[in-house]
Amino acid sequence: MRAYNDIPYTDYEDTRLIDLYLPDGECSAVFLYFHGGGLEWGSRREPENIPGFIDDMTSAGFGVASAEYRMYPEAKFPEFIEDAALAVKFMKTRIGEYCDCKKLIVGGSSAGGYISMMLCYDKKYLESVGISPNDIDGYVFDAGQPTVHFRVLKERGIDYRKIIVDDAAPLYHVGDAESYPPMQLIVSDNDIDNREEQTYLLIGTMKHFGYDMSKVHLAKTHGKHVWYTKAPTENGSSVYGNIIIPFIKSIL
Repeated sequence: MRAYNDIPYTDYEDTRLIDLYLPDGECSAVFLYFHGGGLEWGSRREPENIPGFIDDMTSAGFGVASAEYRMYPEAKFPEFIEDAALAVKFMKTRIGEYCDCKKLIVGGSSAGGYISMMLCYDKKYLESVGISPNDIDGYVFDAGQPTVHFRVLKERGIDYRKIIVDDAAPLYHVGDAESYPPMQLIVSDNDIDNREEQTYLLIGTMKHFGYDMSKVHLAKTHGKHVWYTKAPTENGSSVYGNIIIPFIKSIL
């Protein structure tokens, strides 16, 4: 495995950095990962703490690019999404400096799932950097919130438990595009309150608009919020990787 740490994806000398993990041999796809943490904490080093994930991904011939983004209180909505769009642009335009990879998967866990959903469904963020959401080969929405994120509600001074769907919600934008790339959704039956139900609402809304549901994959797990990023399987492989790797292989 080859690792490149602290790669800046903007012209600013701050925390907007990417850590890149690549297989020693051919790299057929790179997964650009946005970490979780309620838009207030977390780190681009998160994949290193997912047991077996990076090793399993690189052994399968895939790379992992883990991006930092500005968070509260430094950033406000939608600055973290704008940062993520710049990270996608970097991966689309500069990945050739590190590997000959043609496929890019964009996704993340929890808050990173919300950010990834916003990039996919609200096209203005990627279009602002010259990219269409359909230029991405696939998305991974891991326990993301398809309604307005609870931390964004706190910023507005609203009870964070409210279920609000406006232009800060991925769900609000479903129906704006003619089609979407393949996507993998992950949720647990003991997730954050209402997260499982909201995930089904997102899927149901896509179906309501007549999208090709053969491209929409759902993995339902049994346990607490993003538990699968914290525990290995019995044979030491990555629970998270066992969900994502088959999805990536299916779209190559």
